[in-house]
Amino acid sequence: MKSIKVLDKEFVPMIPADDIANEVRRVANEINRDYEGKTPLFLAILNGSFMFAADLLREINIPCEITFVKMSSYEGVSSTGTVNEIIGLNKSIEGRDVIIVEDIVDSGVTMAHMLETLKGHNPKSMEICTFFVKPENLKIDLDIRYTAMGIPNDFIIGYGLDYDGYGRNLEDVWVLKS
Repeated sequence: MKSIKVLDKEFVPMIPADDIANEVRRVANEINRDYEGKTPLFLAILNGSFMFAADLLREINIPCEITFVKMSSYEGVSSTGTVNEIIGLNKSIEGRDVIIVEDIVDSGVTMAHMLETLKGHNPKSMEICTFFVKPENLKIDLDIRYTAMGIPNDFIIGYGLDYDGYGRNLEDVWVLKS
């Protein structure tokens, strides 16, 4: 079986780039349909969502804007359980339809923190759009409107996700070898 080594860990293939592209297209089509006649603001959470956000926006054919915030709750291969807001919101979302773009919803702690923070800015609506969700690991009940893929509670890299900063550039998704 093909594998790659990233720092001190070995990873094996999980999701090929073609499957990723198909799911991005599907999610974009849902958003295009649901937001027809509206101008949503996509709020991408860095660093992990940058590839998904770029691919998603290329498939969006309605008027829209995008801005970025940086949140973090990972260290190494596990969540710290603490959310660090690194770069805050720099665009008004008051009265706007906001679509939060995330790479992965794992425990839900980061997303719950994000939703609570954004409520204070009085958006018209807020929806979550994530590429991955780990349903068996969710600790917080979230209404996730747009999900590309549900995955098991494994550590993955590629397509924007990293292991200590490495592996984000991989076009396929790789899972930590057990």
